[in-house]
Amino acid sequence: MSLLHLQFSSVRSPPSLPSKSSIPTACAAQSSFPSSSSPASKSSRSSSSALSSPSTKQKDHQHHNGSIFGVRSSLDTVGLTVGQVTEVNKDTFWPIVNAAGDKTVVLDMYTQWCGPCKIIAPKFQELSEKYSDVVFLKLDCNQENKPLAKELGIRVVPTFKILKDKKVVTEVTGAKFDDLVSAVESARAS
Repeated sequence: MSLLHLQFSSVRSPPSLPSKSSIPTACAAQSSFPSSSSPASKSSRSSSSALSSPSTKQKDHQHHNGSIFGVRSSLDTVGLTVGQVTEVNKDTFWPIVNAAGDKTVVLDMYTQWCGPCKIIAPKFQELSEKYSDVVFLKLDCNQENKPLAKELGIRVVPTFKILKDKKVVTEVTGAKFDDLVSAVESARAS
C-alpha cells in the first residue's frame, strides 16, 4: 500500500521528511476502512488511542489565557479553551461544536504519519492564538475516530473543516496555509 493512503489499522513511525520543494500538500485517504476484526487492528487500536488523545481529566484541568467553556457529553465533561488548539474525538467533537454557539469552529483533520499535517500544525497553533474569537480543534483520523471522519467526508489529510452555527460552511484540503487563513477570515466575517 502506498504511503499516501491512510493507515487506520496500524501505527507507523513517520518516514523522513522530503525536501521542502517536494512535500505534497495533502495525503490521500482510503475510501474503505480495514475490518476491525483482524488481530492487528485490535492491538493497534488500543495503542493508537493511547497515543492520540489525552485523558478527559487532563483536558478538564487545562487553563490557558482565554475563556473556558464546559459542556456535558454523554461520557464525561469536556473542557474547551479559546486561544489554543483542542484535541477532539468522535465523542467530544459535536458537544464542543454545540458549546461554541455562534463562534466559528475550525477543525484540523490529520493523521500521525502525514508529513504535510506535521508541517502545518505549528501554523494552525499560531492561528488559534491570533483569532481568540474562533474555536480551533484537531481530530486524529485513526481507527477509533473512523465514524466521525466518515460522517465529515474525509478524503485527504490534512483537511480543515470550517463550521458556523453547527454547520460546515467550507473546507480547505491540503496544507495550504493562505487558503486556510482566507477561509477562516471569511467565516468570521459572515
